[in-house]
Amino acid sequence: MNPENRKRKRSEAPRLTRDDWLDAAFQAVVDGGFDNVRVLVIAQTLGVTRGSFYWHFNDHADLVSSLIERWRKREVELDRALQLDATDDPKADLEHLLEAALAHAGADLENMRFELALRGLGRRDPVVAKMLVEVDAARMTLFEDKFLRLTDDPKTAEELAVLFYLAIVGSYQALSRPTSPPQAKDYRKGIITDYLIRRQVKT
Repeated sequence: MNPENRKRKRSEAPRLTRDDWLDAAFQAVVDGGFDNVRVLVIAQTLGVTRGSFYWHFNDHADLVSSLIERWRKREVELDRALQLDATDDPKADLEHLLEAALAHAGADLENMRFELALRGLGRRDPVVAKMLVEVDAARMTLFEDKFLRLTDDPKTAEELAVLFYLAIVGSYQALSRPTSPPQAKDYRKGIITDYLIRRQVKT
């Protein structure tokens, strides 16, 4: 690195944090997928030169892997928090879980769009694919545990967990349509709650 770059690196480093760069990269993925994560473009968006980038990351690959790892850790933390969030009412716990899952898509569905892009990346990157399998398995374990408290039947809990996950993913897709009416979320939440939660009884 030449002296000018070192000087720029030192002067710009305090201006932006590592998370500032990761937030901007996240938004780039939301807007156009992982191919949209370009260091120079992100630097221009943030109003800095690439010297700031190299203070926090080794290269483009480091930025992308750090972004994905941050997403994974946040998903793990969310699952853990929802697992611990239990009361004496398993139906109420599942309704809370459903609300949290639907809200997790993001106010503008930004989290949903990021995850869809990440799953697209996973189709050509075996490391990402393996990580997504682990994330899905953790989510299914969370859902099965919640339904097991409701039904006391492992097979039923497993089947309901699968349907629950499919219903959430389907809701994300439906809610992402430009023509989706404002009440669409409440309508779908009501159907999932009625059929998959409130109608279940212990065997």
